[in-house]
Amino acid sequence: MSAPAKLKTSAMIASFADPGQKTSPAPFGHALVKAARENDRIVGLTADLGKYTDMHIFAKEFPDRFFQMGMAEQLLFGAAAGMAETGLVPFASTYSVFAARRAYDFICLDIAEPNLNVNVVGGLPGLTTGYGPSHQATEDIAIFRGMPNLTIVDPCDSVDIEQAVPQLAEHPGPTYLRLLRGNVPTVLDEYDYRFELGRAAVLRGGADVVLISSGLMTMRALQAAEQLAAHNVDVAVVHTPTIKPFDAETVLAQVDTDRLVLTCENHTVVGGLFETVASAAVQRGVAKQITPVALPDEFLAAGALPTLHDRYGLATARLVATVLERL
Repeated sequence: MSAPAKLKTSAMIASFADPGQKTSPAPFGHALVKAARENDRIVGLTADLGKYTDMHIFAKEFPDRFFQMGMAEQLLFGAAAGMAETGLVPFASTYSVFAARRAYDFICLDIAEPNLNVNVVGGLPGLTTGYGPSHQATEDIAIFRGMPNLTIVDPCDSVDIEQAVPQLAEHPGPTYLRLLRGNVPTVLDEYDYRFELGRAAVLRGGADVVLISSGLMTMRALQAAEQLAAHNVDVAVVHTPTIKPFDAETVLAQVDTDRLVLTCENHTVVGGLFETVASAAVQRGVAKQITPVALPDEFLAAGALPTLHDRYGLATARLVATVLERL
């Protein structure tokens, strides 16, 4: 591969961590190993993507509890369902697009309908790769939100992932984790935060604006809040790592004020965090305009990840500009 081609490839699969930002290597893989040492029922499976979903960490530590299923996602989740029926606790990893698009029926009928403890681990959620619509899982939450019994977690950073894994293992029903892999930013350790399945958290208060965020957009929301302070704009950030079941009590307490409210998500504007918050508000009788910061309802371009984040409004500078425009 030529030098220009290598640079292009690197940019398309680059980490979304900022230069010099504190990161943690493979937090999912290491957290799964730690959980498996304490729970011998945990097993790991993947569809030929162990290295790219950090499952290889588990495979090295527990080779007798790891199963390589090949490029057969329907088989992956069917096997995981069978293991769960015997009392095991499977964590089955692939890319989010392959779980949501190729294996939906198997996850629905083999795992969710019998309410089995199978943990679906989806890599490259939302816009975390530059390789175009074939790998960009921009609509995965929309696809999975309608599935009964399925818990959906969209973590912000390594802290979320490390603390979520043992809770997912103990949760009695099926779960879907939007995986951030590789060198994952460590952000939430500075906010006296602990992940609690099914709960949102107010990371910081603010008198002017409320940013309700999930996934990597919580990191961007916190960065935007710091930058907006220079404009004398006081910003609250509410992190909602569990999309389903949704913590309406915590979130709507922040929505039902006279502050500007925006939702921030690494997902299409259709069917994700924005519609979750808006639906909860309408059902509760909260009359409030909510502005979405999300990916457009379209197939996105391929290219360098930082360029795409700027183009589609996920970059911190774009979020700051959106808040200032709305004010």
